[in-house]
Amino acid sequence: MSTKAALTTQFIIETAAPIFNKYGYAATSMSTLTKVTGLTKGAIYGNFDNKEDLAIKCFNYNIKRLFKALMETVDGIDSATGKLLAIVDFYRDYYEYSQRFGGCPIINVGVDSNNQNTALINHVRKTIKRFHVYIADIIDLGKQQKEIKASVDAMEWSIRIDSMIQGATFMTTTMDDNRYVVDVMNQLDHIIRNELST
Repeated sequence: MSTKAALTTQFIIETAAPIFNKYGYAATSMSTLTKVTGLTKGAIYGNFDNKEDLAIKCFNYNIKRLFKALMETVDGIDSATGKLLAIVDFYRDYYEYSQRFGGCPIINVGVDSNNQNTALINHVRKTIKRFHVYIADIIDLGKQQKEIKASVDAMEWSIRIDSMIQGATFMTTTMDDNRYVVDVMNQLDHIIRNELST
């Protein structure tokens, strides 16, 4: 791919990503995409296999941006419990952060594509599973460091932590009220410090 073609592809993804994320796959029309990008339908399709291909690349772009911000918060912290608390801190302010690109891509695309778009929902599920493994690895590190109780099941707690985060994010998004996230993050702080830690 030439540099010009690559730049055009990236421009389309960056421009379309918040549109797909906010309005969903079905509600995002090609006429909307041609309007926001300033490109013709042919120019857009010349860079992607189809609308679904573009939607998947937009989802992956949003997830990459999200995880990059999360990793920047966690990287450099040696303590496993410190890493877990940093993740909780990140999500405490996540609602405001995610509004910059149309809301939480995991919740938005997950709800929108479930039972409607197999390819998109599969990408969401893979992303969630990857995040579960990431948290479980931190918990296992904490067990090795003797910071987290040896009896703690890493994957079980990883899923539980993520379920609390996603549930609180959904409630805050739906109610447009950050108190739901703040309350659950405070609970997670307590759990990490008092139930998981040695």
